[in-house]
Amino acid sequence: MPMYFQRIEELRTDADLRQKDVADYLNMHLTVYRRYEKGEREVPVWAVIKLAEYYRTTTDYVLGLSDCR
Repeated sequence: MPMYFQRIEELRTDADLRQKDVADYLNMHLTVYRRYEKGEREVPVWAVIKLAEYYRTTTDYVLGLSDCR
């Protein structure tokens, strides 16, 4: 499983957020976001960018290409 599925879950839990909070921020249904975290669905580029902005990190970190937050 690619690392970014784990990363988006880690970022969310580190920020003490619920999946619903992040789904609302991304303006999507909760079940869609849950599938991203489970690795059942690919995360679109626009969502990776918004998640990086939301968590104040880089897209490389979200994607697992870097360990520098």
